[in-house]
Amino acid sequence: MHMADALLSPAVGATMWAGSAAAIGYSSKKLKENLDNKTIPLMGVMAAFVFAAQMINFTIPGTGSSGHIGGGMLLAIILGPYAAFLAMASILTVQALFFADGGLLALGCNIWNLGIYPCFIIYPLIYKPIAGDGRNVQRISIAAILSVIIALQLGAFSVVLETLLSGKSELPFNTFVLLMQPIHLAIGLVEGIVTAGIISYVQKVRPEILQAQPLNTGTSIKNVLVAFVILAVITGGAFSWFASTHPDGLEWSIEKVTGKGELDEATQGIAPALKEIQEKTAFLPDYSFKPTASEEAPADEAPVWPGIEAGTSLAGIVGGTIVLLFTLLIGFGIRLFKKQ
Repeated sequence: MHMADALLSPAVGATMWAGSAAAIGYSSKKLKENLDNKTIPLMGVMAAFVFAAQMINFTIPGTGSSGHIGGGMLLAIILGPYAAFLAMASILTVQALFFADGGLLALGCNIWNLGIYPCFIIYPLIYKPIAGDGRNVQRISIAAILSVIIALQLGAFSVVLETLLSGKSELPFNTFVLLMQPIHLAIGLVEGIVTAGIISYVQKVRPEILQAQPLNTGTSIKNVLVAFVILAVITGGAFSWFASTHPDGLEWSIEKVTGKGELDEATQGIAPALKEIQEKTAFLPDYSFKPTASEEAPADEAPVWPGIEAGTSLAGIVGGTIVLLFTLLIGFGIRLFKKQ
């Protein structure tokens, strides 16, 4: 559900940038008040895992569409809302800058849609009341599935509103929303089940993590860190080959409305300037090597599945590493300011 710049007006893009930047500042301030040494490595490892997991699109049967996990609820449940939001902002920033996944103008929208709702609305208002103290596996599973579904519905609806406010008449509100919400309901159900399974594992091996409290000095989370590092490497390095070739829920909805998977890009203003910057920073666009003119496939040629490519593996491993380091840098930076 990464939005492209073509879906937004500069005014809406700038407004969402401002809102997301304010939320990043607020999260940093709150995290500084309640940050322990174990949360920082957990932030980095979980962010790297979610980055890798987002590379895998799964097919939605009978639709010709696909989806991938957002990961916001998973991060919020394991890290708490403030660390989770910063981790999600890190993931989306790295994706936009180095892999051209989501536009730079749209980055504020993507952070808002995939981070604000799960971390600051669904986690405290729906997940926590249902999950309780995090000791009952059945309750946390139900809470996780329901929370993911609602968070993704809110994010999908926000995409529709943002295009409406941007004046994108090619995407009429009623038609667009009637396509976006059902397809993301299906995607949310799959992500909810995956999230519930991961949370159940964490609850079994280290239930203290789900308490949303600073971890005790004597509490070891080494087994959890190692498990998610291994999962991130395998997911980004190999499982990413098996990502669905169908368009994701957003692209599918746009195609159903307009007959094509994306809108025409602006030729003047800030959007093309930002695209030029992105083309320079994205060294592995679309999670693969940049194709030469002779390697570019015809537009009507069906993509190969599975996509066993060294570029995809490199993108998964290098991208996960960048996200890990970037998130650790944020965490240690916050701790440094905390000591002053």
